[in-house]
This record gives sequence, structure tokens and C-alpha cells, in this order.
Amino acid sequence: MPTSRERLRSLAACGDVENLRRAVRALCAEFGGVTKVDMFTMTEAEKRRALCFLRLESAAGEQMLMADLGASRFGDDLLVIVDLPA
Repeated sequence: MPTSRERLRSLAACGDVENLRRAVRALCAEFGGVTKVDMFTMTEAEKRRALCFLRLESAAGEQMLMADLGASRFGDDLLVIVDLPA
């Protein structure tokens, strides 16, 4: 069974932003109810990334997500960065 970090890396295979949004929501739902997901894509120096800003229902769930997936705090949101294929 893949770890959460391995599944986070596998999100790069999502073909479009909407599929990626659903996959991020499903992955993060393991840590509690997801109340918000905003996603922005960017290209920098031939690298594509998706910046996923999200919130969970509980602070405890957010702490677990941060520890397990390596998410960081960005204001009131959590930030998960997904590397996408070029």
C-alpha cells in the first residue's frame, strides 16, 4: 500500500485541474472533512506546479495532514504543492 507522500507524488498523473482537485480532496479527506480547496497552476523555469490551498474541519486534522504530507501553513490555509509534468 503506497504511503500518503507517494500518493501525493502520484497526483502529477492527473490530466487536468478538475481531476487533480478531486484527487487532492480525496487524499486530504483521510485527515477529516475538507471545507475548502483552491488550486492555482504555475510554470516557472520549465517546471509546472499546482498550488493547492485547503482547509479541513479540524485543527487536529490539519496538523496530521501537515505531518503526513509535508503541507505547510499559508495564512489560514494549508498549502500542498504538486509537481506536474512539463
